[in-house]
Amino acid sequence: MYSKILVPLDGSEHAIKALRVAASLARGGEAKLHLMTVAEYPPDNIGLFAGGPVEPFSAEEREKLAQGMKDEARKVIEQARAAVDLGGLEVEEGVCQGYPAQRIKEQAEEVGADAIVMGSRGLSNVRGMIFGSVSHKVSHIADCGVITVT
Repeated sequence: MYSKILVPLDGSEHAIKALRVAASLARGGEAKLHLMTVAEYPPDNIGLFAGGPVEPFSAEEREKLAQGMKDEARKVIEQARAAVDLGGLEVEEGVCQGYPAQRIKEQAEEVGADAIVMGSRGLSNVRGMIFGSVSHKVSHIADCGVITVT
């Protein structure tokens, strides 16, 4: 049925449920799982929101913040792996940085995914209601099937 399944993870319960579904699909068809998470770009300046200076981050400060965001993203994958039995499955994982919907689409193309299995709602439900959810965006731009799990 599927040979390569991409599973974007964001630390939400919906993402864990999606990983369980993807693992079942992978076991049933001997598919390879590709787990990924996206660390968004660090802001240019958070001083205005945090009561700090309004000067933009230096390149060094921005890189340090970006690395911290990537480290946190790696923890999301570790937590998902601890929550779902992936024994006996071939699993690859990766962390990328950028805008989630676009990076998920690009990663699906890069690994040659037959399907993307993802949670219908992530950690930012309010933001999703205002701007549209990542899963909704991915379902419109992906070149493969998208299965959303609630």
